[in-house]
Amino acid sequence: MLSSIPGVIGHEGPVVLKDADFYIHQLYPINFFGHTVYITTTHVCTIIIMAALMIFTLVARHSFMKAEREHKMTTLSTIVELGVDTLNKFVAGTLGKAAGKYANYIGVLALYIFFSNTAGIFGLRPPTADYGTTLCLALITFVMIEYADIRYNKFGMIKSLFEPVFFFFPMNVISIFSTPLSMSLRLFGNILGGTVLMALYYGMLPWFAKLGVPAALHVYFDVFSGAIQTYVFCMLTITFIKDKRGDN
Repeated sequence: MLSSIPGVIGHEGPVVLKDADFYIHQLYPINFFGHTVYITTTHVCTIIIMAALMIFTLVARHSFMKAEREHKMTTLSTIVELGVDTLNKFVAGTLGKAAGKYANYIGVLALYIFFSNTAGIFGLRPPTADYGTTLCLALITFVMIEYADIRYNKFGMIKSLFEPVFFFFPMNVISIFSTPLSMSLRLFGNILGGTVLMALYYGMLPWFAKLGVPAALHVYFDVFSGAIQTYVFCMLTITFIKDKRGDN
C-alpha cells in the first residue's frame, strides 16, 4: 500500500528518503495455490513477539510454581499477580460481574498490542504499523461484539437496526460495520505515524544529531503512544461489549 505513494517510497522516490526505511519488506516468496505470497517483516516481527510472550508465560508459570512450593512469592510472581489484579479491576470497572468472561481475551490483546507497539525500541518494525495486523485484531473484536449482541439481545438486534425509525436502517448498518474499520485505522495510523517519523529521523539526520535524542523520541512514540493506543483499543472493546450486553 505504501509503495504506491508517488515520490515517497520506491526506487523512483527522492534521494533524500533512500535511507528512511519505514516500509514493509518482502523476505521470502511462497507459492500458495498458484499464487505467490511473501513472508514479510511483519510476519517475522510477529513471530518474535509471540515467541517472547510465550517464553515470558513459561517463566512466569515456573515462578508461580516455585512460590507455591516454597510458600514465598518471588519478585516476578508478585509483578505478574499485580498485573493480573490490575487487569481484572480494569475490566470489572466496565463489565462488572461479567468481567471474568472477557478478562483473558482483554489481557492477551493488551499484551500483544503493547509489545507490538513498542517493538521499535528493539529495532523491529511494529506489526501494528501494518494494516493487515490491526484489521485482523479489529475483526476478532468485532466478532465478539456482535456475538454478545446476538446472545443477549436476540431479535432485539434486528429491531435496533430500524430505530428510531425505519429510514435509519442504512445508517445503523453502516455504523455496525464502521466499528472494526475505525478501530483498526486508529491503531494503524497512530503506530505507523510514529514508525515513519522515527525512520525519517534516523535516515535523514547526521550522526551527531542522533546522540541521546532518539531515546527520548522512542519513549514518546513507542512507550507512551504505544501504551495509550493499547488502552484505547482495549477500552473500546470493553465498552462496545458492555453496550451490546445491556444490563446483563
